[in-house]
Amino acid sequence: MQPGLRKTFVMAMTILAGVRLSAAEVAVFAAASLTDSLKEIAAAYAKQSGGRIIFNFGASSTLARQIEEGAPADLFFSADEAKMDGLEKKGLIVKETRKSRLSNSLVIVIARDHGAAIGDSRDLGTDKVKRIAIAEPRTVPAGIYAKEYFQKQNLWAAVEAKVIPTENVRAALAAVESGNVEAGIVYRTDAAISRKVKIAYEVPAKDGPDISYPVALVKQAKQSEAAKKFLVYLGSDDAAAVFEKFGFVIRK
Repeated sequence: MQPGLRKTFVMAMTILAGVRLSAAEVAVFAAASLTDSLKEIAAAYAKQSGGRIIFNFGASSTLARQIEEGAPADLFFSADEAKMDGLEKKGLIVKETRKSRLSNSLVIVIARDHGAAIGDSRDLGTDKVKRIAIAEPRTVPAGIYAKEYFQKQNLWAAVEAKVIPTENVRAALAAVESGNVEAGIVYRTDAAISRKVKIAYEVPAKDGPDISYPVALVKQAKQSEAAKKFLVYLGSDDAAAVFEKFGFVIRK
């Protein structure tokens, strides 16, 4: 190849490589409760690094099942340790990248206008409330946490028949917003983003479950290097500031 053509060829390959690099998209499968904070973090990351992040938000149980079935995820950000444990046992995440990043708390929410008269969690077992929205208590972290809390307070027997299970925590919030239920149990961070609900009762830390959000690289990640960079950014002070703005607690 002539020197001039070789130089042109090298330049073309360099440009193509740059296009491919800039076009790389990191697929993040994340708990629904992380929707707003992660979108803001991803936008800041894109401005800073040019990295492109795409999200699949949903119940952690659903996302874990999708990863097990081969869905193209690069990172998994779960709302509980159990779902991450399940993937780790099956060898589907890179164990050394796993870190518990965030914590949260549970709150009882009612409609902002003309909501049920609820003073504390025991009111949910009375005639004041006929329907309570929580995420599916058998599989979805927010629902599992809620059931754990009720059981700890000896309230599950009184409220079980009233429970309206939802696909994820955001669906429970939407049920309260729409007036389809008198009350719901969601994360404090979810209540904070809605103008249609208000917090009737916040579960004290001593009474509530230990809520933990782990994140890890998926072993079959197609964009593993780019995903690792975003994972590092999720551990940064800049990302922490956004998480805290939305009400999450940073786990050390």
